[in-house]
Amino acid sequence: MSTNENNNIEEILEVSSDIIEKKQNWAGFVETTVVNFFVECKLEKLNIEDGRGNKAKLARQKDDTIKVEYTSTTTL
Repeated sequence: MSTNENNNIEEILEVSSDIIEKKQNWAGFVETTVVNFFVECKLEKLNIEDGRGNKAKLARQKDDTIKVEYTSTTTL
């Protein structure tokens, strides 16, 4: 394998890990900070969007559990 091919593979791996980290950061943010806010404010429903394609919906269920749905979008 040539040096150029190795560099390309390394760049692809770096971009991939950055994408994975951003997705984890969004999920982590939603599952901690947003859920804590939802609970503290005793909300029934909450929709958030960060303007970069990441969205989350929280809803309180009848049994007082919290349903969390989130998506994230990545542009390459």
